[in-house]
Amino acid sequence: MPERLRKFIGMIALVLFVVVYALVVVTIPIQNIPPALFWPAYALAGLAWVPPAGLIIRWMQKPSRPRA
Repeated sequence: MPERLRKFIGMIALVLFVVVYALVVVTIPIQNIPPALFWPAYALAGLAWVPPAGLIIRWMQKPSRPRA
């Protein structure tokens, strides 16, 4: 797959992933969370998108195979 196409697909996937992730996290009811877990839950939700995004970015940066 050409590098430009892979980066374009990765960019679209990354934007869609972040939007869907944000919508899912926003729908989690936070009224039932005990006060001691409120900020750790927000921190976890705020950072949980980073590893999957990193995998998408790593795939985007993978070098193309040379054509024979």
